[in-house]
Amino acid sequence: MRVLLFICSFWFMTAWVQAAPEQQRADWAAVFDQHQASGTLVVLDQRGQQDQLWVHNPQRAQQRFSPASTFKIPHALFALEAGVVRDEFQIFVWDGVERSFAAHNQDQDLRSSMRNSTVWVYEQFAGLIGEQQARQYLQYSSYGNADPSTEQGPYWIDGALAISAHEQIEFLQRLYSNLLPFRLEHQRLVKDILIVEAGRDWILRAKTGWQGQYGWWVGWVEWPQGPVFFALNIDTPNRLDDLPKLEAIGRDILRSIQALPDNQ
Repeated sequence: MRVLLFICSFWFMTAWVQAAPEQQRADWAAVFDQHQASGTLVVLDQRGQQDQLWVHNPQRAQQRFSPASTFKIPHALFALEAGVVRDEFQIFVWDGVERSFAAHNQDQDLRSSMRNSTVWVYEQFAGLIGEQQARQYLQYSSYGNADPSTEQGPYWIDGALAISAHEQIEFLQRLYSNLLPFRLEHQRLVKDILIVEAGRDWILRAKTGWQGQYGWWVGWVEWPQGPVFFALNIDTPNRLDDLPKLEAIGRDILRSIQALPDNQ
């Protein structure tokens, strides 16, 4: 019965996601140039009667990259579905290993591990879920190339798993509408822990990711009129020094289309 549910959900979510006609935004190149960055941005604006799909650098938007820590979004779902984590209150005890990011060197729960992008927590999830189950979840979710194999290191950073900016948007659409093949309460919980900030009539849910050579910022802004999804991917030749550019570019462009208030 559970397998049938997954199959039906997979068919429905694949059929449901419809792409609006793509419009290239050459004017967004100025924002990337201002921040001395090279990359792509896909925005799907569903606030009007007709969806607007805007793209900077369409060729790169089709190219698959490692999802890095943006994979924590589906990975949290996998862990909840597999029973590896009970809820947002379960504590994961720090192993005492000093890591380069200070926020990683302490006990975590699901919310803090998402906010702090705590890799060691998700490495535990991966070990408990196993490659075979992860592959099934990836296939059910239609997530990128759905390949969790790796020779060394986390498969979402150093392994074969890869996803394009367009595919990030499609996954986020399904999560927003609770159309992923996972329990409704799990999808709602993951969306809750993705909240970055909010105003009186809007909510920003987002996640960054960094592979070393490139970085991501993906998510959506909820408005009463509808959501605005985004997937930004840039090269990071200066490594950590380039990471602030992710949100800077994304916020500049989201503000330019009134998807974020001017003071955000």
